[in-house]
Amino acid sequence: MVKLLTKVLAVIFFCQMAHSQVTSECADATPICSNTPINGGANGYGIDDFNGATSSGCLEQTVSGAIESNSVWYRFRTAATGQLGFNIGHDSAEDWDFALYRASNCNNLGDPIRCNFFDNSDFKTFIGVGEDPTGDMDSVHYEDWVDVSPGEDYYLLINNFSNVNSGFSIQFTGDIWVTNPNSALDCSIVNNLLGPPIAACENETVVLDATTPAATGYEWYADTGSGFQLIAGAVSPTLNVLNSAMYRTVVTTATGTVISDVQVAFNPVPVTGAMMEEISCHIEGMIFDLETKDIEALGAQDPNSYIVSYHSSQADALTGINPLMKQYAKSSGQEVIYVRTASLANPNCYDASESFVFDAIETPNLTFSEEVTICEDSSGIVIGETMPNPNYSYSWSTGEVTPTINVSQEGEYMLTVTNSSNGINCETNRNVSVRTSVLPAIYDIEIEDLQSSNTVTVVTQVDGNFEYRLDDGAFQTSNVFDGVFAGMHTVTMRDIFGCGEVTENIVVVGFSPIFSPNGDVLNETWHIDGLSVLNSPIVTIYDRYGKLIKEMTEFSAGWDGSLNGKPLPSTDYWFKLSYIDDNGNRTDAKYLQNHFSLRR
Repeated sequence: MVKLLTKVLAVIFFCQMAHSQVTSECADATPICSNTPINGGANGYGIDDFNGATSSGCLEQTVSGAIESNSVWYRFRTAATGQLGFNIGHDSAEDWDFALYRASNCNNLGDPIRCNFFDNSDFKTFIGVGEDPTGDMDSVHYEDWVDVSPGEDYYLLINNFSNVNSGFSIQFTGDIWVTNPNSALDCSIVNNLLGPPIAACENETVVLDATTPAATGYEWYADTGSGFQLIAGAVSPTLNVLNSAMYRTVVTTATGTVISDVQVAFNPVPVTGAMMEEISCHIEGMIFDLETKDIEALGAQDPNSYIVSYHSSQADALTGINPLMKQYAKSSGQEVIYVRTASLANPNCYDASESFVFDAIETPNLTFSEEVTICEDSSGIVIGETMPNPNYSYSWSTGEVTPTINVSQEGEYMLTVTNSSNGINCETNRNVSVRTSVLPAIYDIEIEDLQSSNTVTVVTQVDGNFEYRLDDGAFQTSNVFDGVFAGMHTVTMRDIFGCGEVTENIVVVGFSPIFSPNGDVLNETWHIDGLSVLNSPIVTIYDRYGKLIKEMTEFSAGWDGSLNGKPLPSTDYWFKLSYIDDNGNRTDAKYLQNHFSLRR
């Protein structure tokens, strides 16, 4: 994201202590050691440390004509191995950038190893390296952790790019502070008598110690913004301070004087307001925005000065670790959320005394089907929740209050299930559509025979959802079977909802619908092909009046169209086919085309 170069340079100091902290050049970078929070501001850029360059890493020239606008430099040296990061906290209405260089001096900075120049159009309060302390894992204002080793020197440029500059704070992070909480950064780079800058919380007492061997006298001064003023009566080696200021000690010795300055900043300790219990109905994938609770925690306190985080344990809240995501994926049930309110300028100033109960009442999850079919000859079917929760209440549109009901008619039935807890009713509704399914019935079976393989079609006159099977094959939705060989077959028709099935035995054979015994050698006899697959088949031929004309077996040569040696007239003749079934009974074959024509 490219910044607009229309922002106005800012010259406002950070609240109580900024001006003495400002450094205008890289060579005068403020040394940092230990993990003491650093509070600072930025006032101009002094001499251009980049010698007119148009960019350094992600940083670009601003309206100042240089990369720096309102900038400040810090330097530090690592004394441990591990991951290092930092949080730069600032007002959400302001825009801050940074560049981190791994370099031993300002004459050879090279390119920054971490850099961020994104504008703050999303009003974030942190920028830095590592992880955003608010729990935003996708923040574009954060760069990857830095893997460090002992003895590495770093320079950190913090640059203000907004038209308001109310200062910032720096808090170092990373696992090197877990393994080396008091020695992650090398303090030998700070050589003044009073040590590095000190950040404290209100109501704490900071003791400055200027004890020097063979000292003959001590003087103490304080600068609160109008220059150093002598503190009357402060002549001891130590000074107890309660207010933010730049402090100076002048130590007199036999060989001269030693002058040392140190910045001390006191930040207010927030007070977390009383938190209200949170009760809601839980649904699958529920996300709760914890940020909506911030106003309860902060009350009248400035939201730009404090950060509110939420934790799953009191220990995490006290140490400020493992903050819950503000877009919190809440599971069902009751839990305690612990609240930590901390100063942006100094995260060590915090209040973790409050918590609240978050009760996500389970919304009933219904498991039964929304579509049910009953058979036309059925006395009814049970619908509803067959594994009910005894803590829920059930109510049907029919007026019944049981988890299940028995229905025998088509229609729409609505069930409302309610889980009541802490005065909250969590409801789920489900509509059940009940439909009637008719029994299957085979009206006819059409057989296209006189082929080596034939087509069999099952015909029904009832309207329903049916499946069909030939012999022991798989059921299919189509009522047509292709490639059926001659022989005995079983056709099954069933209702897909389990409302019964019917089975018919059929015989597939081949015969000619027309024959012509006229002496031309073609179609001189009529016969049925495929009888050999049947057990003891008998074919009987009749005239239109039912008179038996001919009886044939599988070994017969066929009928020549005569009776007792005399030719019969051209007309239609009927036939029947019978055979011995598997039970030993003679059975007539059904669904055969039972007539043919004699033509002369």
